[in-house]
Amino acid sequence: MAPRRPDDPRTNVAPVLDRLHALDAWLHTHEGRKLFRYTMVSVISTMVSLVVITLVFGVFHVLSSEVLATVFGNAVATIPSSWLNRRWAWGKSGRSHVMKEIVPFWTMAALGIAFSIIGAGVAHHIGVKYGLSHAELTVVVLVANVISFAIFWVAKLVVFNRMFKVELSEFDEHLKAEEAVEEAVEEAVEQTAIPSTSPSVSPSPMGPSPGPGGAV
Repeated sequence: MAPRRPDDPRTNVAPVLDRLHALDAWLHTHEGRKLFRYTMVSVISTMVSLVVITLVFGVFHVLSSEVLATVFGNAVATIPSSWLNRRWAWGKSGRSHVMKEIVPFWTMAALGIAFSIIGAGVAHHIGVKYGLSHAELTVVVLVANVISFAIFWVAKLVVFNRMFKVELSEFDEHLKAEEAVEEAVEEAVEQTAIPSTSPSVSPSPMGPSPGPGGAV
């Protein structure tokens, strides 16, 4: 087969597909699953906060202050964040442990909201300085909220989790339990798929063997 030309689209697609396959393989590792769930909880909660801010500040004008709207939106977003962390990421049910779950989670949530206030303040300053319309200001507030959460997410992952050492350890505990169950299921499936090695008894070419006394 003739070699592909450098400008052949298939030549350019191959490295992308290799990276996608590598990413998919990594997402099935312990570290990949942990980071994926940790990230998705933050993404979902951020989307909830953006929807709430858009409604109360941008559409219905329930809150006229950028800071109050940001605080309210992020406070509402902590509800699904708490539920997703406990049930999906940590695999917990029942009552929450005060010192191991409630205090660290709400401390981190309060720090995140406090950090988002800085972004809301910057958005307010930009709106006043450039005389933005309400729709333009709403977009700036949303962008500032996303940037604030992105910066805080990295800081939380790198710095604060080393201080509390709760969330990622909970992820590890839950994922290791899941992986142990998956390995047990895979082993059971493999064992059932292996054909029996016991020798089969073939009928004698001379017919059935005589019973006692030579009778058939």
